[in-house]
Amino acid sequence: MDIWNKKKRSDVMSKNTKPEIIVRRALHKAGFRFRLHKKDLPGKPDIVLLKYKAAIFINGCFWHLHKKCREGRIPSTNSAFWRTKLEKNVLRDKSARTTLRKNGWRVYTLWECEIEKKPEKSLSSLFTFLRSNV
Repeated sequence: MDIWNKKKRSDVMSKNTKPEIIVRRALHKAGFRFRLHKKDLPGKPDIVLLKYKAAIFINGCFWHLHKKCREGRIPSTNSAFWRTKLEKNVLRDKSARTTLRKNGWRVYTLWECEIEKKPEKSLSSLFTFLRSNV
């Protein structure tokens, strides 16, 4: 049973998460132009910069099992279900990144906790990534 009603669940699962909005605003302010959630690319990257042939994923720590974060762990209740679900997410992420790289895309992953705790550092490293090898 879900702990939230349908509207709340929809909001939680939406593509416009706080970390995504922070990154998009910073990119736009810095003069970068991008597309969102390109469905024709593996993994539907959260942000795609065609000019830089760069795909950016902004991962939620829980949903993508961030190893360096307290949130990136299997819940203790119904753990078999969650382990299967979350590990599939991790495998799907890895496959998408591999396919993108094989097709000449540059891939960068940002984590929710890093954006929220140290936004300047996260954005600085993203801008460095984008400006390198252009």
